[in-house]
Amino acid sequence: MKNTILTVAFLALCACAALPPKNSDNLCATFRENEDWYTAAEASSKKWGVPVSVQMAIMHQESHFVADAKPPRTWLLGIIPWFRPSSAYGYAQALDQTWETYLDQAGSWGADRDEFADAADFIGWYSHHAHLKLGIAKVDAKNLYLAYHEGPEGYQRKSYLRKAWLRRVADKVARNARRFQNQLGSCRLNSGFDF
Repeated sequence: MKNTILTVAFLALCACAALPPKNSDNLCATFRENEDWYTAAEASSKKWGVPVSVQMAIMHQESHFVADAKPPRTWLLGIIPWFRPSSAYGYAQALDQTWETYLDQAGSWGADRDEFADAADFIGWYSHHAHLKLGIAKVDAKNLYLAYHEGPEGYQRKSYLRKAWLRRVADKVARNARRFQNQLGSCRLNSGFDF
């Protein structure tokens, strides 16, 4: 009986966790699957001025919409799982210290990195501050992602210039943002389904 109760409790907890979308490359399908995600992304966009498509392109790159995403562990001697390279966690892959700054500055106490709405708000907040501090346009997914990855100081030092792989990833984020924007326009106009 005790095992049955524990099993039911475990399954109930698992059911509460948001599963990643079946097709994370199609933003219309993603939002149809998770209608509250569109509402959250739109609220962040209105609050911070960062387009939904840009927020979602950054989140797609960082976690592929996996709530509890973490960087892979390094391996000691190739066989022993070791430490993770950073404290990045959640949909936005926000670092502990950056998340704490967000909680303080945005007044978002109680926000969690593994909650979609909080992660979308974080990406909007971070991009808004990159716009203010670095002069990056809020529609410039490529440079917003470079600043997101390298931090404001790294972006100012142009540390990304020594990282060809990162510039390629930022180009991919920009392509995804354009694709997501086109998808959003298409599904709003053609499907008759307004999120």
